[in-house]
This record gives sequence, C-alpha cells and structure tokens, in this order.
Amino acid sequence: MPRGEHKVFLGMAVGVGKTCRMLQEGHSVAAKGQDVAIGLLETHGRPETAALAKGLELIPRQRVPFQGAVVEEMDLPAILRRSPQVCLIDELAHTNTTGLEHHQRYEDVEDVLAAGITVFSTVNVQHLQSVSERIAEKTGIAITERMPDRVLDEADEVVVVDLTPEALQARITEGKVFPAASVPVALESFFNKDNLGVLREMALLQVVEEVEAHRLTAEVLNDEDRLISNVAAERSHRFLGLVRPDPSANRIIRRAWTIAERLGGELDLLWVVPSSEADDPETDRRVDELRRLAAVFGARMIVETDRSVARAVARVVTRCQSTHIVMGTPHPHQRLGRPSSTLVDEIVAADPSLDIVLVGDPQAAPPISRDVG
Repeated sequence: MPRGEHKVFLGMAVGVGKTCRMLQEGHSVAAKGQDVAIGLLETHGRPETAALAKGLELIPRQRVPFQGAVVEEMDLPAILRRSPQVCLIDELAHTNTTGLEHHQRYEDVEDVLAAGITVFSTVNVQHLQSVSERIAEKTGIAITERMPDRVLDEADEVVVVDLTPEALQARITEGKVFPAASVPVALESFFNKDNLGVLREMALLQVVEEVEAHRLTAEVLNDEDRLISNVAAERSHRFLGLVRPDPSANRIIRRAWTIAERLGGELDLLWVVPSSEADDPETDRRVDELRRLAAVFGARMIVETDRSVARAVARVVTRCQSTHIVMGTPHPHQRLGRPSSTLVDEIVAADPSLDIVLVGDPQAAPPISRDVG
C-alpha cells in the first residue's frame, strides 16, 4: 500500500491561524470529491475555528482513564477503521496520555500515513527539537513538548501560516486567542513582541531550510537531463533586493523573499554604502545586522561602496545575473511639477530588461479623502 502524503501547517505560535488554514484546505479537497474526516481538532473554545469545522465529519475521541480522571484523546484505531482519503489531525507534537499506542501524536500520524491516508496536520515551530533549544536560549522559555526535526523533513509539503507579531498581539488583545483574564499575562510573558519576533524568524528560517532540502532531494531523484533543466529553470529568476539598515529592510526583504519563493528564484540583497561612510566603525555593525536578517530568509547579503547607487546596482546585476529588482518606493526630488530623475529611472536606463517591484510603505500613505454627499 502506498504511503499517504503529509502536509504540515507550520506557525510561529498559538493563534496565527494554522488550524483554520488546515480546515479550509480540508473543505477545499472535500469539494473536489475526496473523502475527508477530522481525526483530532482543538478549537480551544474559539468560535471561528469551530465554525470552520462544520460540514466535515469528526471522528469521535476515545476516553482514557488517567490518575482518577478521564482524558479525551485521538482515537487512532477508529481513524484506521474509518480510513478516509484525507484526515485532519491538529497539534502534531502533542504528548499522549499513558496507555495509548504511542507516546506522541506525530507517531500516531506515522501510522495513519503508513495506512495510505493523506494527513493534514499543524504544529508550532518551537516544538521542533532543534528549534526548541534555540528558543530556550533566546527567550529563556523551556518547551516541554518536542518532536524530531525529521517529521518536518519527511513531510511532502510544509506551509508556513504567517502573521506579524503586532497582528498576533492584536488578536490576543481582542480575546480571539485566550480568555480575557489570561491576556495581560500572555502579552507580558511568552507573547511579548521580542519573543514573537524570534519565533517568526525561526518559522521562516525553517521553511527556507525545508524548501532547500526538498529542492536538493528532487535534484538527486531526477536524471541528468532533467537536473540540468531544473537548474536552468531556477536560474531564470534571480531577485536583487535593495535594502538599507533601517526599519524598511524587514518589509522589503519579506516581500522579495515571498516573490522569489513563488517564482522559484534565488534572492540576493544589496546595500550600497555611501563612500563617505565606508570607514565608519558603525557601518560594520550595521552590515552585521543586515547579514543576520538576510540569513533568516536564506538570502545572500552583498555590500558595495559607491557614491552612485544606480552604478553599484548595475555592477551587481551584471555579476549576479539578476532579473528582478525589489526596492522601496523612491521619493521624487520635487513635490510639485515634473519630478526629477529617481533611482528607478536610473536603473531602468542602465538595463531596460529588468523587472522592478516597488514595495510601498504603509506608514507613509496619505490619508484617504472621501466625498460626502
């Protein structure tokens, strides 16, 4: 019997929407005629999550005696007897109650996959063995439930369900993640902005590593001719993100990384240091910050010193064979009348074949005026 496929929805923390995304995917494949059932769902009392589960069959949990109480756990034998084509199983790293078939839920999932059933599952990045150790170092918070990295390595597809730290904190504040009484403690401890930033970087870095690992595996499995064509296809798109060590860098890098991932391209990042700042000790520190940020997204950081940004861009484009430029929205030198030449104009003049993607700054957007009447 062929093994089922495993699709993992990975998030940085509780509340980013992994379970909702999994349920949406379940409805999508069910609408295409596949037999879908929920093997284990944790709504945590969230109405929007429970609402998304409507219309999908839910396999009842089993009741397990434990220390004088009764605990409800996923019923692995019932799932195998029901044998749907696709089974949705929440919280992959969950530790089972003593007495069940396996110690952790990811081991249950392996049995389901071995039975030829496709599984959609969810997990937070901090539960990966290697990441949990790094999380503990960076945040001081120990993660008790861990699972081997190989579970993600062996998955057929990993989908990162991303949310900014600010957006997640807003959801928590609105009571969409935890009961109201728990909100202040959550925001001050594990869910503070610094911790969420670290978790988000870990999640993005993890998927970059997974993408690279799957790409290399695919290359090994292909014959020589197809391998050559794959490499050529990968080189058909090469993105160059223009960044500076300021708050815009993260926004531009994220957009460049997202586009590069969708098109299967490589990503380089370029900071053109003004000649006047080349010998400033502060420049070295700022370069190091950009290199660390680039590493999170699996990008290569390039630093050029030149009085002309356009001239430096032209050199790097030629050297790296870049096909796309991703940059922040330039500000014209004149606010009234015809604006003078911008960096975009200069780049296009040097190489008209380049595609240029401009990343807007939401903070700089003018207020929207509406006519009343």
